[in-house]
Amino acid sequence: MLKLSLQLPMFVLLMVSVTVAGELPVAKPEDVGLSSAGLAKVDAAIESLLAEKKLAGAIVMIARHGKVAHLKSQGFMDLESKKPMRDDTVVRIYSMTKAIATAGALILCDEGKLGLNDPVSKYLPEMKGCQVQGKEGSFTPEKEMTVRDLMLHIAGFTYGASGNEISDRKYRELNVMNFDEDLAAMTKKLGQVPLVFSPGTDWMYSVSIDVLGRVIEVASGQSLDEFLQARLFKPLDMKDTGFYVPSEKVDRFASNYNSDGKGKLTLKESAQASDYLKRRKLLSAGGGLVSTARDYMRFLVMISRGGELDGVRILKSESVTLMTTNQLSEKIGWIKFGTSVREGVGFGLGFSVRSKMSDWDPKGRVGEYGWGGAASTHYWTSPKDDLIVITLEQTMPYSFLTEFAVKGLIYDAIQK
Repeated sequence: MLKLSLQLPMFVLLMVSVTVAGELPVAKPEDVGLSSAGLAKVDAAIESLLAEKKLAGAIVMIARHGKVAHLKSQGFMDLESKKPMRDDTVVRIYSMTKAIATAGALILCDEGKLGLNDPVSKYLPEMKGCQVQGKEGSFTPEKEMTVRDLMLHIAGFTYGASGNEISDRKYRELNVMNFDEDLAAMTKKLGQVPLVFSPGTDWMYSVSIDVLGRVIEVASGQSLDEFLQARLFKPLDMKDTGFYVPSEKVDRFASNYNSDGKGKLTLKESAQASDYLKRRKLLSAGGGLVSTARDYMRFLVMISRGGELDGVRILKSESVTLMTTNQLSEKIGWIKFGTSVREGVGFGLGFSVRSKMSDWDPKGRVGEYGWGGAASTHYWTSPKDDLIVITLEQTMPYSFLTEFAVKGLIYDAIQK
């Protein structure tokens, strides 16, 4: 029987669940309760966006019950050379880095080398005595920021565009996110920038995960890239994930594009002349990684399986629960960007979490967790459906266009 199976054509082998060493199992959609005809509508939706020149190229990868049921690359990774998008195209994942870095920090928590309730100043003395810039002047917060606060974006940091004039000006003056300086230099600068609210009292998307990256370095005694490689990328076989693109992989690296949203795409950064072609000093835990659909799916399947993949335990199940359930207090409420509130969406340690339905993303489902990246990359997991979806593109400014175009179609494709 073994001899016969090895002689079967590849297309026959793909009709059953297949596992290749180091790879996730592959299955027919129907074998994991999905409709092939329904998923064909997903491909058609992407094709429409490509025809309208809303994006240059895209990859959609869907897994259910831990098996890959759909992987489709469409369009181009480079418009100028008409180089087709590939299943293994390397892309800038920007803020999809955050969940990986948070998982890295939780590994240290599981080992007792880091505590969620530890003050950040225990690891970064420059954060001791941080002041809050209020409307009537600066003041000392009631409590210090903790490691947990960093993971939840409730530490009081911003991205320097908070609307708090004094704090925002300080971010600009100090050039906080300078990629020619390391994380240690960054956090020393941040220690001079006033917070915009007292830690634990509000939510604001921020550089807090970059600060967490420096905490990881101090607690582990390793540089961030060395730590993530040893504790996440190597054991999970995330072979194309890192802070830069090695020369032998540049041919698989996608260019990045600006979109006006009306059908005009212009080159933002060529793959051949990218800042990502060399290791930069600032290893941004908040947005510095490149990766592939395959690699990121392995990370997400590990999370969906309670912190374990291929018999290798990465995280305790209790830590995964903290990542995938809302950890924001009722007082803080839902996450927001400026005055735009994402009704029903809270935050876990690393992921946004859908706690109730609302007019925001009405095709989503309660219990979903996920996030995205600045070049309009997205992912989400629905625990109820044991479903994981990744959509990759390289389109700026950030847009939900692709996710919203396919999400309802993917859920409609679920048969059982």
